[in-house]
Amino acid sequence: MKVALWILIFLATFCFMEFMAWFTHKYVMHGFLWSLHRDHHKKDHDSWFERNDAFFIFYAIVSMTLFYLGSYTSFWYGWPLGFGILAYGIAYFTVHDIFIHQRFKMFRNANNWYARGVRRAHKMHHKHLGKDDGECFGMLVVPFKYFKKKY
Repeated sequence: MKVALWILIFLATFCFMEFMAWFTHKYVMHGFLWSLHRDHHKKDHDSWFERNDAFFIFYAIVSMTLFYLGSYTSFWYGWPLGFGILAYGIAYFTVHDIFIHQRFKMFRNANNWYARGVRRAHKMHHKHLGKDDGECFGMLVVPFKYFKKKY
């Protein structure tokens, strides 16, 4: 029973993180912490790293804290929560930084319906260089219209 609950918590956390990514992107990154996210929309430096990468650090700290609590307290569900956040972070990094922005030259030839839809949605998001008037703030789940052929 505990294994099934562990898996359920992990999966629920992973799914919830898509909402958190959308919420954080729309209201924090395009809100009061635009100063950290701005260089992701308009590169104004020569570094491989972006100020925007600080958001990964925040979620990594949350995940590590949950691992610590799961290890050294009776808060055993810190483990599935921490792994759910970690797994989402890996998925986000793979899709956003590697696949879409090609920070590593991998998955360049991916051209299935999901890959095209996610690319289109992200392209529409990046057509806005400022913090206002943005669209499509999600990452793994994007509106259906971006998957249509005629888009």
